[in-house]
Amino acid sequence: MAKKILVIEDDKDIRDSIVYVLEEENYEVVSSGDSKILKSIDEIAPDMVLLDNWLTEWKSDANGEQLSRQLKSNPATSHIPVIIISAVSNIKEIAEAGLADDYLRKPFDLTELTDIIKKYLK
Repeated sequence: MAKKILVIEDDKDIRDSIVYVLEEENYEVVSSGDSKILKSIDEIAPDMVLLDNWLTEWKSDANGEQLSRQLKSNPATSHIPVIIISAVSNIKEIAEAGLADDYLRKPFDLTELTDIIKKYLK
């Protein structure tokens, strides 16, 4: 059975590119432009979450760091690898503060994307 990856990225072009590459790698992909999909995480049951740090609805919702910390602090979801994606220069610190498993700096090479996923989804 294919591993399932939840992609939360507000930039449609980036999200579509990620989804395309992951589906070509035979992953099952669920994607969203905002974090509201996390309310359904139990039903989705992803094997990994790729999470943009700055979502456009961030003013009303948490940012990627806060969302990652919530996922990693919840016993029901703490086992799910979370990878924060961002173009900010301090992404490493943001990922650490959010208890994320790893991070991917934008712009990223598609090989970097697939390598980081394979690192956590064996």
